[in-house]
Amino acid sequence: MDWFGANGYELARQVLQRGVAAIYLVAFLSTLAQLPALLGEHGLLPVPDFLRLAYARRQPTLFRWRYSDRLLRAVAVSGAVIAASIVAGLPQLAPPWLPLVLFLAIWLGYLSIVNVGQTFYGYGWESLLLEAGFMVAFLGSNEVAPPVTVIWLIRWLVFRLEFGAGMIKMRGDRSWRDLTALFYHHETQPMPNPLSRRAHLLPHWFHRLEVLGNHFAQLVVPFFLFAPQPVASIAAAIVILTQLWLIVTGNFAWLNVLTVILAFAAVSDPAAHVVVAAMPTGTNYADATAPAWFAIVVLAVSALIIYLSWWPARNLVARHQLMNASFNRWHLVNAYGAFGSVTTVRYEIVIEGTDAAQPDDDAVWREYEFRGKPGDPRRMPRQFAPYHLRLDWQMWFLALGSSDTRWFIVLLARLLEADASTLRLLRVDPFDGVAPRWIRARRYRYRFATREQRKGERVVWVREEAGMLVPPISGSAD
Repeated sequence: MDWFGANGYELARQVLQRGVAAIYLVAFLSTLAQLPALLGEHGLLPVPDFLRLAYARRQPTLFRWRYSDRLLRAVAVSGAVIAASIVAGLPQLAPPWLPLVLFLAIWLGYLSIVNVGQTFYGYGWESLLLEAGFMVAFLGSNEVAPPVTVIWLIRWLVFRLEFGAGMIKMRGDRSWRDLTALFYHHETQPMPNPLSRRAHLLPHWFHRLEVLGNHFAQLVVPFFLFAPQPVASIAAAIVILTQLWLIVTGNFAWLNVLTVILAFAAVSDPAAHVVVAAMPTGTNYADATAPAWFAIVVLAVSALIIYLSWWPARNLVARHQLMNASFNRWHLVNAYGAFGSVTTVRYEIVIEGTDAAQPDDDAVWREYEFRGKPGDPRRMPRQFAPYHLRLDWQMWFLALGSSDTRWFIVLLARLLEADASTLRLLRVDPFDGVAPRWIRARRYRYRFATREQRKGERVVWVREEAGMLVPPISGSAD
């Protein structure tokens, strides 16, 4: 079956398998560190309560019949170990069934987590990771050439990811059409990084060029991913370069890194050799003919993906395009998109506590500090991506006026109790593990400091109060 294997794409396979596995490793470690406090038995939105809903019981998850924090940790640790072995390249040395089985195992484990993750796992890059993990499972091992259908279907995934994001922008906020979106976006994005302020302060003509470059990369370039080589490799290089710019100017969890990894499906070995002379131009496989069972399985899965592609393909041309939508419970062949609208003003919710007997004018209020979102105006934002700080992201949506505030009310209650697992999600507990008497939440408007303010006042942010979100409360908020 020489037609079955995509000769000249060994680099693509290695990057895809090891790169996607590396993101799974990050995702499982993130789950271990955060899920018990957010969604565990005593979390902000407990999974056992969620599983009582009829909707939840219809979702494919290993926790459908029983959830416990111990079982969750077992799934996450197992997933992390398997993912680490794939990053090291060990299963790829075996017959093609082994990486297939192991990738499907971590896909199923993470699918089980996402389907009970509620709002804390309701992000487009969760579905992207699940779809990517499922697809790369069928790339085989080092014994056989990468299946050509899988290589092309991963390019189709990148096309939907990029073109869908471009179309949602053109159909959404006017600022993307008049080229002003990036006058604001670097400042108002969910979680700025150390270079976001510098990017924001660049001249407006540069921001207009950024938007034009974004439109070209997302609305034109994706079509060339299906062109003959070396054009497809050049298109992939443009996608990779634009994603690298997003990586150095923001914290979007693993969205951009995973997009870079997936774009390598269009990079051929000869094209890579032109850039890096040490790269081989071809690979001799131990058995150039794929086993019949493997070919049958891959072709059947490829047919399934093509069938499921009808719904996201229709969505791409729909007048009311859906953003980050899954059309099935397995998160396969999804619709993607991001920032169809751009926020022009940044608001942050600041939580404060006091140990004063009464929350009057004499009370001294101290701020809780989150790890990633802006707080202390003097603190420089840090780089966290591809790690995903789920609580910090939800705080950004809360400041935008999110209607789902159940978890926030419970968060305030946990802070009043000085709950240790909740406090570990924060950067600073101003009471060092002791429960405050009162707690409140205030809303502030934040903007990046100008060069003069940065130099004179040593601040990164300038903020002004914009009202009280939650007045002082004490006792249980459950």
